[in-house]
Amino acid sequence: MQKKIPMRQCLGCREMKPKATLIRVVRSPEGELSLDARGKKSGRGAYVCRDSACLKKARKSKALERSLDTQIPNEIYDRLEQEMEAETNG
Repeated sequence: MQKKIPMRQCLGCREMKPKATLIRVVRSPEGELSLDARGKKSGRGAYVCRDSACLKKARKSKALERSLDTQIPNEIYDRLEQEMEAETNG
């Protein structure tokens, strides 16, 4: 029997995709924001595709802010963009 694949919705394109293919942004219980590559950190999570177009849509619509209920500093968006560039170039 095949193992069930957890699905999550991308905040940019609004499509359901396998959790492992998305990048997770986490707001910890203390209010600290970080990127979670492994998907194991505790806290409120929001997911974005590994595609710069989806990140732009999520940023423009402030979907990450609404989902995590906090202001997202530019450093988080910059780190997301860097991670996406590293994957496409690597």
